[in-house]
Amino acid sequence: MIKDLPQNIVKDIAIAVALEKESAESKIWYVYLINLKNEPIENVLITSKGYGEKDGAPVKTSTLRHMFPVVDKSSYKLIEPIDEQTFGLNNEYWLSYYIGKDIYDKKFIFLPESIVEVNFIKLPVLNKVGVMIR
Repeated sequence: MIKDLPQNIVKDIAIAVALEKESAESKIWYVYLINLKNEPIENVLITSKGYGEKDGAPVKTSTLRHMFPVVDKSSYKLIEPIDEQTFGLNNEYWLSYYIGKDIYDKKFIFLPESIVEVNFIKLPVLNKVGVMIR
């Protein structure tokens, strides 16, 4: 039964949107997976998509899939670039990974207009400025 399944809680893992480069004409943004654990995570699968409304019409982006065999302890992996035009949408990242034989998964959602300067922090491990969800 469902009550017999282990409750594998995702801890010390984050998804972050970081500002990479800024010029007068544009800003370049990347999405990262940050492993804050003291152990590696393995067989990491991330799906990403955007959805919401723009000008009163429903909008959906393509679903992208990313796979990393291992993410070392206290390290990060680049997931994908992200366009500023999607910041008005829900940007969803669904993460699954293993530690040993146990599987963990969690959905991270950047809500519309949450990737703004007022929410910027210095991102751990990356040492860049951006927005992070743990």
